[in-house]
Amino acid sequence: MGTLANSSLFDFAQAFLYNNLNTNLSLTSMKYLSLLLLFISFGAFAQDKIPAKKGDVIINPITHGTLVLEHDNQIIYVDPYGGAAAFEGQKKPTLVLITDIHGDHLNQETLDGLDLSVATIIAPQAVADKLTAGTGKELVILGNNQSKTINGIKIEALPMYNLPESPEAPHTKGRGNGYIVHLGGKQFYISGDTEDIAEMRALKNIDVAFVCMNLPYTMDVDQAASAVSEFKPGIVYPYHYRGTNGLSDVEKFKTLVNESAPQVDVRLRNWYN
Repeated sequence: MGTLANSSLFDFAQAFLYNNLNTNLSLTSMKYLSLLLLFISFGAFAQDKIPAKKGDVIINPITHGTLVLEHDNQIIYVDPYGGAAAFEGQKKPTLVLITDIHGDHLNQETLDGLDLSVATIIAPQAVADKLTAGTGKELVILGNNQSKTINGIKIEALPMYNLPESPEAPHTKGRGNGYIVHLGGKQFYISGDTEDIAEMRALKNIDVAFVCMNLPYTMDVDQAASAVSEFKPGIVYPYHYRGTNGLSDVEKFKTLVNESAPQVDVRLRNWYN
């Protein structure tokens, strides 16, 4: 998993446990401290931190295609899904990005369970048409290749779609958005449900990318690795990698990228508990 969100808690528990091995500390207390260390070390509080201006950008993988970005008092939820319980311990969002209309991206039940009282919702028109009226403080509609700065954060909307293009495809060009989020002088790319489209391959200066890979809905690991090796983000996280036949082989994805673009830092995280 990533950098521990509560490393000070981990350090305290570890030091306390080790320093009291030869004392009369009760077995029950020792057991609970040991469980606490195990709980933390296996990622219950896991997050990654990306150095940036005005402090680190904190990345919290939630599930599947859902994540939380935190920077400089701004809390960004991406495709909230999995029920409100999945966000326990997270701060309430100031921005919510929704990529597409499918239930693992636009999930009204999850949205209804969250505190969106200060949240601006950013979404394509197709999503806006399906949102319950009054969701969030404000709704901003972005189409492909449009951008807007909200709360000092520039959001760019990019195409996301299947290849070959077809009216019958699960994701048609122009309906959904990928996003580039500008935080602390860094660019974070969120692919949404897409294949290795020309617009992805042409990306420049992406610091952190979240790239999907799940058949039959998006692309396979070979396509994803090929695209990532072309646009070469500083860091890439495989996400949204559960398909009809289980989880995609993200280890293979990492191997392929390491072979063709070794400068890219491939980070594997547990999106499916």
